[in-house]
Amino acid sequence: MADKKHRFNVRDHAATYWENSPKWRRIALGVFFVAIFYSLPFLNNPLINTPGSDFQSVLFYPVGMYVLMAIGLNIVVGKSGLLDLGYVAFFAIGAYTMAILGTRTSLNFWEILPIGIALSMVSGVLLGTPTLRLRGDYLAIVTLGFGEIVRIVAVNIEAIGGPRGIAGIPTPPDVFNAKFTILDPKPYYWLLLTFTLLVIWMVRRMAARRPGRAWDAIRQDDDVAQLMGVNTLKYKVWAFVLGAAVAGAGGVIYASQILSIVPDQFNLNLSILILACVVFGGIGNLWGVILGAALLAFTPERIRFLSQPRILVFGIALVVMMNLRPDGILPKKKREHFDPNWKTVEESGEGEIK
Repeated sequence: MADKKHRFNVRDHAATYWENSPKWRRIALGVFFVAIFYSLPFLNNPLINTPGSDFQSVLFYPVGMYVLMAIGLNIVVGKSGLLDLGYVAFFAIGAYTMAILGTRTSLNFWEILPIGIALSMVSGVLLGTPTLRLRGDYLAIVTLGFGEIVRIVAVNIEAIGGPRGIAGIPTPPDVFNAKFTILDPKPYYWLLLTFTLLVIWMVRRMAARRPGRAWDAIRQDDDVAQLMGVNTLKYKVWAFVLGAAVAGAGGVIYASQILSIVPDQFNLNLSILILACVVFGGIGNLWGVILGAALLAFTPERIRFLSQPRILVFGIALVVMMNLRPDGILPKKKREHFDPNWKTVEESGEGEIK
């Protein structure tokens, strides 16, 4: 039996190839894959078409939205090791910000987007500051409660629609002759993809710098990280706030596309599903999380022709996959190098992480 250390590992070999590639090759590969993603709405391949659903609509929701939210939740769960079961609350805050301001003020989508992000970040601070001293199951229970509180408040306040929700949400203004209409999901997909690429860039930049090193230390051992001089509460709040900002932006974009929202769209099931995307892809690995979210969102739509049995088939496939790959499709490497010029704390002369 071959030694595990010498088994061929696609993830490690791909990472090594990327790290050892010259800059021009990285840029060329990046441009190539980005071009493919932007051209996906025009593909007409029976292998990826979704019987019973519009393929372009599926690309926006659930595929694109699940990918964006999984990246945001991965900052909280994968990078800093905090179990958040109420992540959908920030998604709801962004969506309701778009719905309320869009229907009751003269503000357009581009003016509401930063407001929705800001309100989600403030909510992250208000929730995170008093609760992030908790750990494990206790933190999970608190975040679960927060997610349900946001939904129940939305149900019981008639001023924001109550259980009927809010309808008549305006679409974004046209951009570069691209018209945002409910009948054409392509511009929404491109908008979501552009924002997702910006989030990926931000996460990779932060992961290779001081916040990323602090999150790694906190995830591995909170107490030891604190003894080493890491301001654990500060960096936990950072992770919570950044994750909330991503979900809030997703909520604003989502509400502007479906044009009406109700509180029951933001239930616990969605939080659990996004968490499953993170676990299925590989906790802490950005590319694994993206792949896992895309597969979990796309597969049920691809097998929609099975009607009711599709959920059973999907569930069985998920159980089998997690037994074969308990760490996820692309688990996090023990040591990741996001930047070939990355230096340790001692080499950079920055001292302790504060």
